Amino acid sequence: MKWGEAMKQHYVMPVGEDDFRQVREKYYYVDKTEFIKELIDSHAKVTLITRPRRFGKTLSMSMLYYFFSNKDVEANRILFEGTKIEKAGNRYMTDQGTLPVVFLSLKDIKEDTLEGMLAGFATEMQAIYQSFRWLLEGEILYSEEKEAFEAVLSCKASRSELQYSLKKLTAYLQRYHGKNVLVLIDEYDAPIQYAWDYGYYKEAIVFIRNYLSSVLKSNSALDFAVLTGVLRIAKESIFSSLNNLEVDSVVSGAYWDAMGFTFEEIQKMAADFHVTEKLSEIKEWYDGYNFDGQEIYNPWSVVSYFKQNCRPATYWVNTSGNAILTKMLQQAKPSQCRALTQLLHGGKISAVLYEGFIYDEIYQNSDALYSMLLTTGYLTIVDYPDPYVDENEASMRLPNREIRTLFKQEVMRYLSSLDQDSDLLRNLLRSMLRGNAKDFEEALSRFLSMMVSFYDTAAKESFYHGLVLGLLTTLMPRFEVLSNRESGYGRFDIAIFPGKNQTVGSLLEFKVAEKEEDLPDKAKEALAQIRDNVYMMEFENRGVHAVWQYGIAFCGKKCHIEAANV
Repeated sequence: MKWGEAMKQHYVMPVGEDDFRQVREKYYYVDKTEFIKELIDSHAKVTLITRPRRFGKTLSMSMLYYFFSNKDVEANRILFEGTKIEKAGNRYMTDQGTLPVVFLSLKDIKEDTLEGMLAGFATEMQAIYQSFRWLLEGEILYSEEKEAFEAVLSCKASRSELQYSLKKLTAYLQRYHGKNVLVLIDEYDAPIQYAWDYGYYKEAIVFIRNYLSSVLKSNSALDFAVLTGVLRIAKESIFSSLNNLEVDSVVSGAYWDAMGFTFEEIQKMAADFHVTEKLSEIKEWYDGYNFDGQEIYNPWSVVSYFKQNCRPATYWVNTSGNAILTKMLQQAKPSQCRALTQLLHGGKISAVLYEGFIYDEIYQNSDALYSMLLTTGYLTIVDYPDPYVDENEASMRLPNREIRTLFKQEVMRYLSSLDQDSDLLRNLLRSMLRGNAKDFEEALSRFLSMMVSFYDTAAKESFYHGLVLGLLTTLMPRFEVLSNRESGYGRFDIAIFPGKNQTVGSLLEFKVAEKEEDLPDKAKEALAQIRDNVYMMEFENRGVHAVWQYGIAFCGKKCHIEAANV
């Protein structure tokens, strides 16, 4: 059976659909209901699950809502026919439709002012209260509670009333049903990230801390709660004194396969669509995530891949909530720039993990950058921290081809200054590959003047090496860019080997001059080193005979280039 025939059997991929009912009724579904069983077997009073964006968090929360909600019980039960949770037996299905559930998402509260954020919360709570408007009928609520309820419905609640509106709603529902309430909060950290981005974090965190803590801590109406987000905000910042919190992250936790696809699930999808020959391609592009030691595929990208007739591409674009990461990259040290560049060559980064983000300290710790890249999905863990070592250090790498491509486009973009002057970068690369040393020198000098601080150049040759290497990574994969490799009688600094449909390579050697007037001599010395150490040997071994050789000398924000052609 071919792809088109499989599609006719309603094998339609739910790209962008995060409502569980819609997915079950209209689309191809990967059965994740075992997550419900795991929650029933053992759940904390409050569970926080952090995953990168577009990893299926909202769909998972929607699934929990439809299973536990005591509204439309019979209609919802149909959604679980034939699933793993139903097959697990009556012990679990007896919990279906038994709880009053409050399900809300904070992902759309992305405001640039405190007033806008509060208005966003007011709108969200208005919609939630509207779904429970029937509580106003009868004598369940006291007169003053009805007034407070009406205030939320009309978006006229005071800041204090709004702050405790979620907790009050759980109390009303518990009183009506005689059962404690399940609270589901999706993307809990979205408003916090935007508050930090736009400079009103301290004011926002007071409101959000009270909003969440009031419903999650010492709330007699709460059965249990599940929260999702991208970042794990430190308890000191938001979950103060919340001792009943269990965190499930990309590093550790009990629900590693609740979001994202396992290899077994990928195998079944490939079989269902009759494209098992694509398994290696799917693995190369979208596998590689390591959640608590378990292999996980990016769900958004895999679904998009099947939707697009198995055409590999970079479907996962982490476009929202990246302002913090951007600022961290802008403040990256030269050593971090070199480390990030090495990732594109299959290298690893070792760093101490800081999962609990305290925003006030986020730029003060250099390892926080790598933890942010890990949490947001750009990196994955290779080697987990040793429990017998004091520091929580782990090794990380890029997970797959998709992320390697996006990493070059997004994370390394600030190195090459693509947003500031894309023509400048193109001119630099073009002139280097064509042997135009004068234009190459001019373009590189402009980059130095734009991007480099005199404090950076204190790192001497290693800094310039890392900077140029970062610029040249944009040539990949058309060219192979290698750094510090043995060839002839020594190690060349950077070599650029031509790829398919390319014929000319380049070889770069760097020197640092103490004074500007020494730049020409140092550049000639670097060029002579290429010749004397026979660095061309690696090119000759590969059958590459046309190579531009560059001796490049740096002094502060100045450079000089000498060139030769072989």
